[in-house]
Amino acid sequence: MGDELQIGNKAPDFTLPDQDGKTVSLKSLKGKQLVLYFYPKDDTPGCTKEACGFRDSLKAIEKINTVVLGVSMDNAVSHQKFIKKYSLPFPLLCDEDGTVSKAYGVYKLKNMYGKTYWGIERSTFIIDETGKLKAIFRKVKVDGHVDEVQAALNV
Repeated sequence: MGDELQIGNKAPDFTLPDQDGKTVSLKSLKGKQLVLYFYPKDDTPGCTKEACGFRDSLKAIEKINTVVLGVSMDNAVSHQKFIKKYSLPFPLLCDEDGTVSKAYGVYKLKNMYGKTYWGIERSTFIIDETGKLKAIFRKVKVDGHVDEVQAALNV
């Protein structure tokens, strides 16, 4: 289903716990833009660089009524450590069973060092104030990605 997501589609609804067990849902963010970024794993080099990029740009992003949320299949304890280590000022959501990752079409068969496994393909979705997809970035390369997102947001 997720692969067919197109700009202008209604974003798949979600309700997930954040690092503190607080429930975050798409519905609760109506009226704000959302940068929903999916990443493979807490505290790995690419994911750290991406998270720190969003951290460093957050003030500019928040000025235009936009929220940043990171999503991975890590648990709350892992998220808490990652947030603390890098002073991340935005919530990280726990999609431990991959339900939301699958809904957005980012849970993929991956290949590393000759081993195939299922995991999250780094992807970012910008969702507008009405819950529609405004921009979709798949197979994200970390370098320059936050700039791409800011350009799509017109920061």
